[in-house]
Amino acid sequence: MALSEAAKTVQAALLAKGLETPMVPCKLSNDERKLQIEGHIRDILQLMSLDLTDDSLADTPKRIAKMYVDEIFSGLDYQNFPKITVIDNKMGFDEMVRVQDISLTSTCEHHLVTIDGTATIAYLPCKKIIGLSKINRIVRFFSQRPQVQERLTQQVLVALQALLETKDVAVKIDAVHYCVKARGVMDSTSSTTTTALGGIFKSNPATRAEFLHP
Repeated sequence: MALSEAAKTVQAALLAKGLETPMVPCKLSNDERKLQIEGHIRDILQLMSLDLTDDSLADTPKRIAKMYVDEIFSGLDYQNFPKITVIDNKMGFDEMVRVQDISLTSTCEHHLVTIDGTATIAYLPCKKIIGLSKINRIVRFFSQRPQVQERLTQQVLVALQALLETKDVAVKIDAVHYCVKARGVMDSTSSTTTTALGGIFKSNPATRAEFLHP
């Protein structure tokens, strides 16, 4: 199946800026991937001394394989890029559009554990206006990958800039990393904030302040 024009536009923009998630080609179908992942997960669990004949564990490798391909890593496949509705800004709207408290769940690419947080997105319309729910869907698409928060923030920014044909986009993500909370230092209260600012949000202190401190 051919990629949508929106998916091709976004992918090209990320590649041009060196912000695409590191990936290599894989010609296997999703079903073939699941089958191989299932086998590898089975081996890992057995190496951890788990008894996969137990009825609670027997289907765990299959469940994990399905979860990886169809859910938490589905954003690695641009076939899953959301259908985007972008319309001409015929009304000449030129004030800030801001969507806040967008929930996101991603996966830390260093330990494959959860990143849990929220995103705030804003843009100043120029030629185009995007359907509001599409902003949430773009955040979700890029969250459904192994990620580092800094790259995720930049990917959402560049995707929206490419689709809206404007640099005037801002992204802020606040998240808790379970690689910090549940292992290692085991800090249960800290969170991480990252921002990516484009156009007037970067050059104009008043606009930046309006976005960051509404």
